[in-house]
Amino acid sequence: MKKEEFTALGISEELAVKAEAASQKELEGYVPKSQLDTVDAENKTLKQSVVDRDKQLEELKKSSGDNEALQKQIKELQDANKEAAKKHTDELKELRLTNAIKLAVAGKVYDEDMAAALFDRSKLVLTEDGKVAGLEEQLKSIQEAKSFLFKPTGSGQGYDPAGGSGGTVNPFAKDTFNLTEQGKLFRENPAQAREFAAAAGVKI
Repeated sequence: MKKEEFTALGISEELAVKAEAASQKELEGYVPKSQLDTVDAENKTLKQSVVDRDKQLEELKKSSGDNEALQKQIKELQDANKEAAKKHTDELKELRLTNAIKLAVAGKVYDEDMAAALFDRSKLVLTEDGKVAGLEEQLKSIQEAKSFLFKPTGSGQGYDPAGGSGGTVNPFAKDTFNLTEQGKLFRENPAQAREFAAAAGVKI
């Protein structure tokens, strides 16, 4: 847990800092569920591949008396296996990118699905060591362009598009509707004001 989460429970600032440090130490070596999901998906695919290969071998045994038919079937199986391998590789790539993006925005934004949808996956590259190149750069760009999606850090103030309590609330949100603040926001940053309005479902 983060320090802010402890203080929200009524714990003093000093104790919250200690509790955060203890929590981080406890989580050392923890494997994120997303990584376990990726390994599980790979394991299931490998098991299915073994079953499929066994079936193919049985079919080949049945055709062993007809050389022409056997060669044709082998070619068909080779093509099918290449296609299956490509599909499997593509699926794993998407799964790894999805998990990496989720981890990158986790706890930093108000709506993780909305933030994740803003990443351009075609510009993300899976490296040999399992990392995703270009992820941090895109996260930074998104944060600069769509700052209203991100929770404020430290003592800074930020807008919560859902109208919550994480910093200055969205003046367009139903529960915190404020015409004065809306006018001020439009004068200071019209583009951002329109983004906040859209986040709150207000048409301008």
